[in-house]
Amino acid sequence: MQDLKIVLIQTEQFWEDKKANFNWIEQNYFNDLVGKQVDLVLLPEMFNTSFTMNVEQLSESMAGESISWLIFWAKKLNTKIGATLIIKENGGYYNRFVIVDDKGVDIYYNKRHLFRMADENKFFKAGDERIVYELNGWKILLQVCYDLRFPVYSRKLYDEKGHEYDAIIYLANWPTKRANVWHTLLQARAMENQAFVIGVNRVGKDGNEINYSGNSMVVDPWGNIENDLLDAKNVKMLVILKFDSLLSIREKFPAYQDSDVFFNDK
Repeated sequence: MQDLKIVLIQTEQFWEDKKANFNWIEQNYFNDLVGKQVDLVLLPEMFNTSFTMNVEQLSESMAGESISWLIFWAKKLNTKIGATLIIKENGGYYNRFVIVDDKGVDIYYNKRHLFRMADENKFFKAGDERIVYELNGWKILLQVCYDLRFPVYSRKLYDEKGHEYDAIIYLANWPTKRANVWHTLLQARAMENQAFVIGVNRVGKDGNEINYSGNSMVVDPWGNIENDLLDAKNVKMLVILKFDSLLSIREKFPAYQDSDVFFNDK
């Protein structure tokens, strides 16, 4: 299986201003990626609005302007793009992680754990399905921000068919004051599941005067931080997930064979 090339975009966000966020991402990140060969580009949680509960004004359908914008750029960059945004569907609102390509939305995951300390649970509906996405032979579990605190929900399953997934992606708006939790849990998720873990976070200050320090990173299956945008500002980072790293830990330290099964989606 080939290595996977992923671009992490760590950026500030303009509060509840979609056009400003579109223009900022285009000018500072996407234009520079034209002609580059990457498999996936990742943006922080609620890339187009910042982490807001203003769902009635800012939500869209799956045919809305933000999805259309993502599809346009996926085609122009010849890649896939992952991001979350507020989607209205069946009378409810979802914090939805979408992956798009030039043809449209390839797959989506609705955030399961809603951040009650910001009243997210009062405005959004929780997802009820775990989603594992396949990309170039890699199997990737999709997660959003607060999901990181719940290890049972992300616990990798293993059976006679093999490993449920090879990597986890967390797209987030994770505040500076809990940066240590972010670091610690990303490493824990990697070690306990023997998988790559990618965390993509924002920087700057939001409309509620909450600060974000970024700390976007990639953690390898051994728990080592391969890349860490600590103290970084607006920046993009190319990371390469090496399949040999997965094979190495699965052969040398197959702790997964003694794991317990907790998760049941029936």
